[in-house]
Amino acid sequence: MDFSARHAWDGSPEYDSAPLALHPIDLSVVVPLYREEENVDFAVSELLQVLDSMPQSAEVILVDDGSPDATGAMALAWHERDPRVRVIQFRRNFGQTAAISAGFRHARGEVVVLMDGDQQNDPHDLPKLLAKMDEGYDVVSGWRKDRKDKLLLRKIPSRMANRLISRITGTELHDYGCTLKAYHTDVVQHLHLYGELHRFIPALAGLAGARVAEIPVNHRPRTRGSSKYGISRTVRVLLDLLTVKFLLKYLARPMQFFGLLGLMSFVLGFCSLAGLLIEKAVAGVGLAERPLLILSVLLVILGVQFLSMGLLGELLTRIYHEVGQRPPYVIRRTAGIDADLDMDPVAALSGAGANPAGIEDEELPARELRGRGGRLRPVG
Repeated sequence: MDFSARHAWDGSPEYDSAPLALHPIDLSVVVPLYREEENVDFAVSELLQVLDSMPQSAEVILVDDGSPDATGAMALAWHERDPRVRVIQFRRNFGQTAAISAGFRHARGEVVVLMDGDQQNDPHDLPKLLAKMDEGYDVVSGWRKDRKDKLLLRKIPSRMANRLISRITGTELHDYGCTLKAYHTDVVQHLHLYGELHRFIPALAGLAGARVAEIPVNHRPRTRGSSKYGISRTVRVLLDLLTVKFLLKYLARPMQFFGLLGLMSFVLGFCSLAGLLIEKAVAGVGLAERPLLILSVLLVILGVQFLSMGLLGELLTRIYHEVGQRPPYVIRRTAGIDADLDMDPVAALSGAGANPAGIEDEELPARELRGRGGRLRPVG
């Protein structure tokens, strides 16, 4: 894509109300943050220096995922220093996938780049990602070819997982776990992400027909803070991989999955029952103590249940496509963001997205969103 042909964003107010499809700026860099108070200042400062050296107009979206430390306050301070920095702060920790989803939703650039806030991703790789996108790709994924992770036990499961994910999804990448990736905004703006699906975004984009490429990027050792990733994350990733496989193959046709299982179970059970009845009628063999009778009845019941699940899946698919989804996060406050009331219905019902007691939070130089009767109320 030719960035030079685009009109650079000059921060004029009229762009705030422009449709997202117009892409008022060239590049949005989304940085999810969680307990990174030791890295925020260094990471944002380095990123802005790199963006200053690039010809593209750019913005930085810092998404504080409900950090209990000073991460959110430091992010808001950067917005006060530089209007290119925009901030989204969650009420509680919703996870990296939700943070990335919020960044995608509010990005105004033609290209969105994801990168971690721990300084392990090198912002000097941004021009390389954009240059690869100029070749006509919709997604360019970073490949940490020379990883600087200290623990060997983290590298081996990661390599195995990358091979498994590539084989199951059909999108061949060496490093699904690398956050540093560039996406065309139109590809990811309306993705509904949950669980640990953020690492499968290239595969989900490929489902929509996106062209995916991969390039080696620099990976730096963590020098401040501690990693937020543990071995328990592997189990969640494997479970979400099953979800992705189902989405890739049966999202629009769940009846073909559950219906096939249901028909196989029903036919097998019915044939077994028929054989038992014939044997009873011809040879007079008793059925009361035959384990096969119980198994046959069970198979018929399972067949009916699977068929019913297929019909319900078809109904939910229609609702999904016709009604749409709500984002899986609740925003506490924003800075430089004109946000709608993004609220998870479950979180709202539990009180996480509202303030039923009417208690006012501390006023900050930012826009705070409150869920009261589906309305927005700016504070301060």
